[in-house]
Amino acid sequence: AGGPEEVLRLWAERGATANQTAIYIFHLARLASEKGAPGHADLLRDRRLQDMFDRVSSQVCTVWNGSLVSVLRAAALLGVTPGSAALDSLQTEALWRIRRFSYRQLAYLADWACGRDGGTRPRELLAATLKQLELRWTELADVRTVGLLLSRAAHLPPSLVDKLEDKVGLRMSSSPRPLPGTLTVEPRVPVLQALELVETFHAEDIRRVAVSLAAQGRRSVPLLRALSYHAQQKPSQELKAPLLLDLVFAYAKMKFHQTQLFQRIATELLPQLAQLSSGDVTRCARSFAYLKWLHQPLFEGFAEHYLQQSEKYSAVQLGNLLLSFARLDFQPSKREHFYSKVHDALRGSLSQLEPYLLTDVVWSLCVLQQAKPEYLKVVLDPAFQQRLTDGGNRKVSYALKLLQVAATAHLENLCPQGAAADPLLLSSAPALEIPPTPMQRSLHAALHDLVGGLEGGCRTAVTTVYGWTVDGEIAFLAGDFLHYGSRSKEPLGRFAMQRRHLQLAGFLTVEVPYYEWAELKSDWQRVAYLKAKMGKAVAEDMAK
Repeated sequence: AGGPEEVLRLWAERGATANQTAIYIFHLARLASEKGAPGHADLLRDRRLQDMFDRVSSQVCTVWNGSLVSVLRAAALLGVTPGSAALDSLQTEALWRIRRFSYRQLAYLADWACGRDGGTRPRELLAATLKQLELRWTELADVRTVGLLLSRAAHLPPSLVDKLEDKVGLRMSSSPRPLPGTLTVEPRVPVLQALELVETFHAEDIRRVAVSLAAQGRRSVPLLRALSYHAQQKPSQELKAPLLLDLVFAYAKMKFHQTQLFQRIATELLPQLAQLSSGDVTRCARSFAYLKWLHQPLFEGFAEHYLQQSEKYSAVQLGNLLLSFARLDFQPSKREHFYSKVHDALRGSLSQLEPYLLTDVVWSLCVLQQAKPEYLKVVLDPAFQQRLTDGGNRKVSYALKLLQVAATAHLENLCPQGAAADPLLLSSAPALEIPPTPMQRSLHAALHDLVGGLEGGCRTAVTTVYGWTVDGEIAFLAGDFLHYGSRSKEPLGRFAMQRRHLQLAGFLTVEVPYYEWAELKSDWQRVAYLKAKMGKAVAEDMAK
C-alpha cells in the first residue's frame, strides 16, 4: 500500500481476520507517520478504521502475540484516546498474556507503556512487563532490544539497567584495582557473548544508546568504551552528520573522552560541513569545546562556515561559537575577515543577548584579544551588573569573569570612556573557594623548600586584584591537567589570558605544567626544577 487511504480501501474490499486486521492497522499507522499525514484526527474519525479497531477488540483472543503488541503501538502512533473501549480491551488482553510474550515483545510493550500518559491500566501493564523483563533477562540476545530498553532506562529498575549495560560493555572490577588499560569481566556475563552482541550494533543503535545514557546521566565507562570502539569500525555511509553531532553531544554531556573516535568524527564531518545549519555548527563546536578537544581543520571549517553563511547565524548562536573558540583559545587563519564580520554582527545585536550570555561574549572577546571599548562599557556598567541576579557559584563565577574583563580594560589599554577600568574598584568580587589540587599542594611545598623555610619568603595561592590566583610572588602558575586541551600542551583560552594579564601587570611568570611536574619524583628534583625555571625566566626578562 502506498498510503493510509489505500490500506483502508484494501481492508474494506478484501476483508480480513482479527489478526490480519491488527497487521493492517500497524501498517496504516506506520505509513501515516512516515508520510506526515496532515492530521490523525481525520483518520480516527474514518468509519473503516473504527470498524478495524472494533473487529480486533471483539476477537482479541484470536490475535497473535506479535500482532497484539503491534496494534497497541499503532494506537499510540495514531493518537487513540486513552480509556477508549477498544484500547482497554487490548490492554486487558496484553496483561493476561504477559508471561507468553517473547522477550523482544515485552521490550516493545514496555516502550509503549512508558510513553502513555497516566491511567491505571498502562501503569499495571508497565509494572507487570518490567517484572517479566527482569525475571527473564537471560533470554536477551538481540541488539535492537538492548538499545530499545536502554533508551527507556529511566523507567527501568536499576538492577535491570546494570544487566543491560553488562550485555554490551565489559564491567571493570573495582577491587583489586586492575593495571592501566586492563579489563576484568564479572562471571555473570560471558565475554564472547558481550562482544558478539555489541558487534551487531548499527550506527543508529550506537547513537540511540549514547544519547539515552547522556539524557539519564548514566556514565557507564565500559559501555561507552565498547560503543566508541564499534562506532570507529562503521563505514562512512552509516556516519551521517546528525548521527555524528548526537554522538559528540552525548560524549560531552557525560565528559567521556575518546580521542580516536573524536578524530574519526572530525574526519567524517569535514566533507559535510557545507550541509550543516548554523545551529548544527554551534552545537558541535560547543560539544568539542566542553570536551577541551581542538581539531584545527574542523574548527577552521566552523570559522569558514560562519564566513560563508554569517547572515544565518542568530546573535545567540554567534555568542556560543565565540565562547567555544575562546575556551580552546582558537584563532582562525582568516582572523581579520572573521572578526570583521563578528563585529559587524555584534554591533546591532549585542543588546538582544540576555545578561549572562552577553557577559560570556565580552569575556570571550577578551580571551581572543578582540574586545572593544564599547563592549566593555556595557558589562562594566554597575546597572548591568545588577541584572546578574543568580546566587551560588554561578554568581561568583560571573563576578570573576567581570573582574577579568575589567583587568583587560585596565591592562590592555581598552578603558571605555565613563567606565570603571581600575580593577581595584571591582576587587570586592567574591573568590571561589576551590581546594588546591594535588599538584598545587606539591608545588607549594617545593616552593617553601626553595626559600629554606624563611618566614615571609614565599606566599602561595595569592589572589590578585585582576581575578587570577598565582602560586608564588614571582607568579608561579601551576599548570594543572584541567588547564590544557585534551591531548595538548597548549593552555585553554582562560589560562592563556591569565598569563597575558599577569605579564602585563608586571609579574615575572614561571609556568609549571603538569606533564613536566609529574616526572619529578623527589623533593630535591622539584626544588632544582623550580630554580632552573626561575633562572631561565629571570634571564629572559633581563635579555629583553
